[in-house]
Amino acid sequence: MSAFPRHVQAAGGVILAAGKVCVIHRPDYEDWSLPKGKLDEGESHEDAALREVHEETGLRCTLGAELSPQQYVDRKGRPKTVRWWAMAVVDDEGLTPSDEVDERRWIPVAEAEALLDYEHDRALVREALASADRA
Repeated sequence: MSAFPRHVQAAGGVILAAGKVCVIHRPDYEDWSLPKGKLDEGESHEDAALREVHEETGLRCTLGAELSPQQYVDRKGRPKTVRWWAMAVVDDEGLTPSDEVDERRWIPVAEAEALLDYEHDRALVREALASADRA
C-alpha cells in the first residue's frame, strides 16, 4: 500500500435550461449539490461527466463549455480534482431515487445561491451562466 493517498479524479455538470439549474439532494450528506462522480477505470473525464449526470439526474445531456476545475481534499483525506462542464439536456428519462440521490430539482438560477450548500457549486453556476451568455 502506498504511503500517499490516491489522487481521485471526478467529473460533473452544471445543467442549465430556461433560466433554471438542475440540482440534486444527497441524503448521505444531507446537502444540495451539483451532479458529479468519480471516473471509472479507463474512462475519460468527458464520458464520466455525462455518465454521472445521467446516473444522478436521469438526464441525457451534451457537453458545453468546460468550466473551472476544483481541487480539494475529500472526506477520506485524498487529493481530488473535479472537472466540470456546462451541459444542455437532450432527453429526460426521469430520476429514479436512490441512496446516493433522492431528489432532483430545477430551480431558478437566482435561487441556487440560497439552496446550494457549497460555495464552489454556487461559483460554478455563475460561471456556467456567464459562459451561456457569451455563447
